[in-house]
Amino acid sequence: MSSIKLTNRQILTYTAGMAGWSVLINVVSIMLIYIYLPPDNVGLNTLIPAYVYLGIFSVLALIAAGGRLFDAVTDPLIAWMSDRSGNKRGRRVPFMRVGWAPAAIMCVAVFIPPSPSGSTINIIWLLVTLTLFYLFITIYFIPYNALMPELAPSGRDKIKLSTWLSLAYVIGMIIAAQAPLLASWFENLLKLEHRLRSFQFAIGLISIIAGILMFLPSVGIDESKCCQGEPARINFMKSLGQTLSNYNFRLFLFADFSYFLAIAIIASGMLYYLKVLLGLKEAMGSSVLGLMILVSLLFYPLVLHISKSIQKKFMVSFALVFLGVIFIGIFYLGKLPFSPKLQIYFFALLASLPVAILGIIPYAIIAEIAQLDGLKTGFRKEGMYFAIRNFFYKLGMTAGIMIFTIMTLWGKDPGDDLGIRLNGLVGFVFCVIAGLTFLLFRERSIQAEIKELEGGTDPGMETKNQGTGSAQETRADRNDI
Repeated sequence: MSSIKLTNRQILTYTAGMAGWSVLINVVSIMLIYIYLPPDNVGLNTLIPAYVYLGIFSVLALIAAGGRLFDAVTDPLIAWMSDRSGNKRGRRVPFMRVGWAPAAIMCVAVFIPPSPSGSTINIIWLLVTLTLFYLFITIYFIPYNALMPELAPSGRDKIKLSTWLSLAYVIGMIIAAQAPLLASWFENLLKLEHRLRSFQFAIGLISIIAGILMFLPSVGIDESKCCQGEPARINFMKSLGQTLSNYNFRLFLFADFSYFLAIAIIASGMLYYLKVLLGLKEAMGSSVLGLMILVSLLFYPLVLHISKSIQKKFMVSFALVFLGVIFIGIFYLGKLPFSPKLQIYFFALLASLPVAILGIIPYAIIAEIAQLDGLKTGFRKEGMYFAIRNFFYKLGMTAGIMIFTIMTLWGKDPGDDLGIRLNGLVGFVFCVIAGLTFLLFRERSIQAEIKELEGGTDPGMETKNQGTGSAQETRADRNDI
């Protein structure tokens, strides 16, 4: 473990990468369906044929599903390669230097289809560019995330860095949410005749900003000074098996998956909520998401204060259930007895509290899980833990996009909007189930074992540690209820 404390400058340099990654991920989440399968009243052509398979699966849904099958192989493989790397520049930074530029380029390419109207060639283009985008974003982001447990060795350090990472994520989301506003600006400034072209200019500018942000930590973080992790000399299948066998980690994955599924439904649906359910301008999406995120920042001090006295699992469970209840409101947007603007802004204000909690706490939780695993087994597998977490993140985002596109088969246009409304009920079910399930997470046993093993027990003595851990877990679990 590193004994060198990060400076504020290094913290800002590191978190810049999170902001850049967030920009790319969120601009794809917000704009993909809207560009390729737009509603009727926005001046955009449908770019892919409206094929439907087995009655419910659209082309976009199947492309997204295929991409996650690809990720199921590449995510843990890249993590394993990073964990084992003996590169003199470190285990993580060399991968980040490879991934940042291609990821930004492929983000732009996703939105430049070869045909201006619905065509099979656009399906092939989207499949290839989206797959390459997620590949390069994975090459960058998994090693990037794996740096965190070493950069923030103590529990309080993890909460502090998690807060900065959460702030960076929401800044990235705010930047990504400006795409419709920037598109309108480019359309007026350059006198563009085609609405699609204005969105392409906007996404291009946003992707350049994201690339610069992702570049900063790849040159600004010196692993030889900040980190002391040794290469994990463990074969791929054993590393993957040990990680997936972790009970607490599996509970974390389900909660994390459900949260990002919900976020994807909100992000994919925001422009539809505005244009179809409420009859507002799409440019308002920037101010709505911006309000939600900015208000969530006001809750950060409260979240940090509460985390000192309340178990993190209770905070996560509360946030998920509360977010689920908020989702019910989507079903009634446009039907409530007050103005459309007030409805959408009230929705954003309510969502800001769970967004604040779920933006900070999960990073600290997974860092502790990975830290304990390294102490118990003697193998530092941060990359594998964050890779699987990253896969479930993408799985949740993809599931949200798939669910939204499938639901649009039941209506996505003004006067025929049932499909958009049904997404709110789906989000409610997933969030509430995940929130209740996460109450089974054994937080105190994890913290007790970390404290015991760092107090002098040899982490290489795997058998002894497991026996001690079981006894400690039994004692601590009584306090987890």
